[in-house]
Amino acid sequence: MIEDIQQQSDYRQIEINKVGVKGIQYPIQVLDKTFGVQHTIGDFNMYVSLPHHFKGTHMSRFVEVLNQYHNKIGINMFPTILKQISSHLEAESAHLEISFPYFIDKEAPVSRARSKMIYHCKFSGSLTRGNLDFRVQVKVPVTSLCPCSKAISDEGAHNQRSTVTVNFSFREFVWIEDMIKLIEDSASCDIYPLLKRPDEKYVTERAYAHPMFVEDLVREIASLLLRDQNITWFTVEAENMESIHNHSAYAFVEKYL
Repeated sequence: MIEDIQQQSDYRQIEINKVGVKGIQYPIQVLDKTFGVQHTIGDFNMYVSLPHHFKGTHMSRFVEVLNQYHNKIGINMFPTILKQISSHLEAESAHLEISFPYFIDKEAPVSRARSKMIYHCKFSGSLTRGNLDFRVQVKVPVTSLCPCSKAISDEGAHNQRSTVTVNFSFREFVWIEDMIKLIEDSASCDIYPLLKRPDEKYVTERAYAHPMFVEDLVREIASLLLRDQNITWFTVEAENMESIHNHSAYAFVEKYL
């Protein structure tokens, strides 16, 4: 019989909050509002708590759970997967993070040319003594145009690509696509994967007509989320990669509802 070193006692009497595996890449399926299911690649981090009296945890068991559920990854399956991790590794708390690229067919505003737009998303959940904490993250690239530059310039205004990151918890199911649309609608203009010349004219003029500071951007999104009774907690952060400065502009809001 092979000796189980992990189950041996540890003399230092220090509990470990999280121990596990990081950076496991695995094919997954996530719910898609248009097509039902989308196949993508998940980057997994999986952890459990470890009592002070155990020397180590069984790393292979994380992969065993992943093998069991990889075709059922989604918001609704998180409690089940976390319970299985906790049970299989005999731990009081279990944690799971899945980062993945998500693709949406996006149509150009004038030419209607279609192409795939990529968004970076993350599901993260923790289960501790039966209490579930689940959060979703979406990162959305948008355009922002500086109100100050527009106000002081005789011609034009500087704009930049911005990245908006929203983390949120909710009561009922939320589509990734709906949160992405809320963010894009709040910006000076969307970013598109494919634009023809009439589209470039449209996005340039739309951004010029909707100038926004980085502060405006996070406040606009936060105000919409505050009105949504389904959202229980959120953070909104925006980073503008400034086109005329050698730094980024940044703003952050967090609210518990």
